[in-house]
Amino acid sequence: MGQKDSAALLGTESIGRLLLKYSAPAIVGQIAASLYNIVDSVFIGQGVGEMAISGLAITFPLMNMAVAFGAMVGVGGSTLISIKMGQKDTNGAIKVLCNVTILNLILGSLLTLLGLYFLDEILYFFGASENTIPYARDYMQIILAGNVFTHLYFGLNSAMRSSGHPNKAMCITLMTVVINAVLDPIFIFSFGWGIKGAAAATVLAQFLAFLVVLFHFFDKSGVLRYRRAFMRLERNIVTGIFSIGVAPFVMNFCACFTTMLINNTLESHGGDLAIGAYGINNRIVMFFVMLVLGFNQGMQPIAGFNYGAKQFDRVIKVMKLTVVCATAVTTTAFLVGEFAPELIVRCFTDNAELTALSVNGMRIMVLAFPIVGFQMVVANFFQSIGQAQKSVLLSSMRQLLMLIPLLLILPDYFGLDGVWWSMPVSDFLSTVVAAVLLAYQFKSFKKGEMK
Repeated sequence: MGQKDSAALLGTESIGRLLLKYSAPAIVGQIAASLYNIVDSVFIGQGVGEMAISGLAITFPLMNMAVAFGAMVGVGGSTLISIKMGQKDTNGAIKVLCNVTILNLILGSLLTLLGLYFLDEILYFFGASENTIPYARDYMQIILAGNVFTHLYFGLNSAMRSSGHPNKAMCITLMTVVINAVLDPIFIFSFGWGIKGAAAATVLAQFLAFLVVLFHFFDKSGVLRYRRAFMRLERNIVTGIFSIGVAPFVMNFCACFTTMLINNTLESHGGDLAIGAYGINNRIVMFFVMLVLGFNQGMQPIAGFNYGAKQFDRVIKVMKLTVVCATAVTTTAFLVGEFAPELIVRCFTDNAELTALSVNGMRIMVLAFPIVGFQMVVANFFQSIGQAQKSVLLSSMRQLLMLIPLLLILPDYFGLDGVWWSMPVSDFLSTVVAAVLLAYQFKSFKKGEMK
């Protein structure tokens, strides 16, 4: 089936079948992306040591910052492509693709240069100590060196998925995981590169994936392909990409800021091992979050296409079905975090103190997870239909407006536990706001309004 036929089905095929079709590969892709981090952390924790785990956790804010810029272009571009194809504007979709590529080249290069030049200063600002900065520095030097290819790979992979090729996008992502998993032990242990080896394995895997995705969009038989005449930045397209992509940008930038604040607060109340505990817990929790993101990615082209076609009943139906699936995932995370945390944590470390800190933190962090799935879907839903302001509000509500004040207040009263408690409290409050905004949006749909 060609690109054109695949896109047309978004407006006619059963919503349940479409969500399965687009979510399944996206979920596999997100699991694969999560496994990058999990595999790296397991090999680093078991092969390099607990300080290396803490050093890796120090890099999370900087990684989130890089992801923020990549997501702004990738998500904004893929959403615009879905909408353009829903409107049967093929040339418009191609122009978006070309602009996504150029923007990723520019932003990826700038982040690499600035990140490498100010690396030590950034890492200390993000909570590094003399014990952890050697590990954090070694890891990020290599990750930043490959940042351009990482940006291009993720951005073009999103475009491939939103243009009717979710299975192909999934297979490419799986390829990167397999390559990373094979190279990790070789680089870390056989070559003796330590934490540098984990970073090198990740970068090399993503570079190879980028080459495969690039070839797809040079294929002359495809509807969505590069055209030399469109290979230039256009102000209206760039504005459209940024206006839609600002929501995931804010979400990831807020994650950068809040993770920095978390790391520094953990360092004050629990030391380097507390940061390591958060690093482990974050990897575990993010596995389930990535599953939800997979459902969100599956929803995005369906919601975007039908919104562009003004088929609001289908837009509502796919959103509701995605909420059900996401809630099932996050409830499972809650059960695992409450009843089997030690079993999971011991995969990352055999240090008794680090294990105890991680288990205690995990049980608190997941308390609000049964309702987190709803909040995440609603935020992505507004993004999928091009309503960036509402999506930005919800993204910033959970990770900035709610979480940061709680991080500043609760640890003063509850110590280290206050850091963990700030997360479920923020999740609960932001979910309430999401429910209110969604109710108003559904009323607009019933009136046939695109607002």
